[in-house]
Amino acid sequence: ASVSDRIAFRFFVPRQIGAKRLTVRALSGDGSHETTFSLDWEGLFGAFDLYQVDLTGKLPVGLWFLSVYAETGIGRVWFHRAGGGGLAFSERAPSERESFQLTVCDFPETDRTDDAGAVYHIFVDRYRRGKNTPVPDGMEFVSDWESRDLEYPAYPGAPMKNNRVWGGNLSGVTEKLDEIKKLGATLIYLSPIFLSPSNHRYDTADYLTLDPLVGDEHDLAELIREAKRRGIGVLLDGVFNHTGSDSVYFNQKGRFSSVGACQGPSSPYYKWYNFRRFPDDYECWWDIPILPRINPDEPSCRSFFVGENGVIAHYAALGVKGFRLDVADELSDGFIREIKARLNECAPDNLLYGEVWEDASNKVAYGKRKEYYLGGELDGVMNYPFRTATLSYLRDGGTDALGEYIGEVMPNMPREVRDRQLNLLGSHDTPRALTALGGERENGRTVRELSGVKMTPDEYAVARKRLILAYLTSATFPGRPMIYYGDEAGTEGYADPMNRMPYPWGKEDETLLDAYRRIGRLRSDHPALLHGSFTLLHLDPLLLSFSRKSGKSAVAVFINRSQYDLEISFESEINYKKQGRSQIRKFMLSPLSGTVLTESGMDVFS
Repeated sequence: ASVSDRIAFRFFVPRQIGAKRLTVRALSGDGSHETTFSLDWEGLFGAFDLYQVDLTGKLPVGLWFLSVYAETGIGRVWFHRAGGGGLAFSERAPSERESFQLTVCDFPETDRTDDAGAVYHIFVDRYRRGKNTPVPDGMEFVSDWESRDLEYPAYPGAPMKNNRVWGGNLSGVTEKLDEIKKLGATLIYLSPIFLSPSNHRYDTADYLTLDPLVGDEHDLAELIREAKRRGIGVLLDGVFNHTGSDSVYFNQKGRFSSVGACQGPSSPYYKWYNFRRFPDDYECWWDIPILPRINPDEPSCRSFFVGENGVIAHYAALGVKGFRLDVADELSDGFIREIKARLNECAPDNLLYGEVWEDASNKVAYGKRKEYYLGGELDGVMNYPFRTATLSYLRDGGTDALGEYIGEVMPNMPREVRDRQLNLLGSHDTPRALTALGGERENGRTVRELSGVKMTPDEYAVARKRLILAYLTSATFPGRPMIYYGDEAGTEGYADPMNRMPYPWGKEDETLLDAYRRIGRLRSDHPALLHGSFTLLHLDPLLLSFSRKSGKSAVAVFINRSQYDLEISFESEINYKKQGRSQIRKFMLSPLSGTVLTESGMDVFS
């Protein structure tokens, strides 16, 4: 809830409890502050007493855990949140998970509409070759775009060169902007493009120089300009937690003319790193020696990134929309706030996303509660809980994860964040969505052992239908649908490196492409899908249905994940129509299909 919102806390108490007085305890997320409020009795509702308290303006910005206790004839009784939205009673106070979570935030008021469309995630080296760009020394260029000649580790966790490149670049992205626009995308998220000795570029060598293989700043400026002309923004990947060991800043191999941290304490970068024993023992990300961790809270390091002429300001001046922060939970809240502040100064309509794999609303990292959703930090995160829940439901029919996401994770998000979440189905860090939905189970096999595994035609046909339903869910749930390049074209693949295969130009699955484009148009046609309320209508192993509403715009979505025809019968105050004529109250839902009802018609996806 925004700090300016009216916050009414209502609580229904079974009359059998015999409550004489009800109190709500508010405990701050860091446990440092506790306050209580008495609830007023409002009346009877069947077998329940209704109590309420107005909390408007009574809780400062922050994460709060609310719990309720009643004074009864036999003593104090605490109420605990239980599974499925139920309540349990106990003499002990509830844990955080058993309490009611409330985030009081302070986001600026905005009427922006540029966050309406899909987000298209591109792993740059594997998307499209445009004009010729030089292949840096040390890289192995794969001339055959369709080659599957990937590099695999000798054993799980073994070091790899990661120097095999296909040559996708920025001008290639520019060439295909019209195709991206047809998907309904209004934001492109690029994997790292800074100078790097690897194909993934998460081991930055120089933040202020683009990798020559992707192009130069003129190519980036052209991409931004042409994308903007089509109503599309460009988001860069900000890897600000660690650099490469082979970099201007660390310079372990001595390839750069700079005095790097490995050259000794006289280096301007020495204090950026934590040497336990100089020069060979230093703090790394996940103990990977080629990824020495930096400390962006060190003054000179912080200034380099967020100073007046720092990295953030430099790329904002080129017109980038913002950044996605790699491993955001390893960055301090103070550093993230300064990134956001600099973006706000340079590009007021910016977006700042974070890579967080769990419920980011109450995330604890390194013993500290994060403040992503309080305002002044992230606009949203890569929504991995949505991915896990959606793919699990559509493949296996299990409702636990999706029920938890709808009932717990999503309500934890302030509405300002909820509507901007990146509802991904796949990324460069996960198996391809198609494979996750229909491929063989991994069953402990290595990536090399899985490299030759592909779906049979029958498996693919089922996976394709499930993927259409998954993307329909992504586009109609609160948040922004996110497409990992190639998913819309039918690309398969298990984990890295198979999830980073080149885009199959000229061999796309046209059925999938058509479905993605049609789904993309839904969001531009129906405002309820952008910022509307969300109401779950039904969830079981066969059927998921929900509605969205905003003003006069209303949408109802029905997902049949089963192999059976389902007859749908429902009541609604909304006058949903079929082809603009008759009101819909009953219809058939085919196996593995989705139907979207609006006030103007019916759309079927399968």
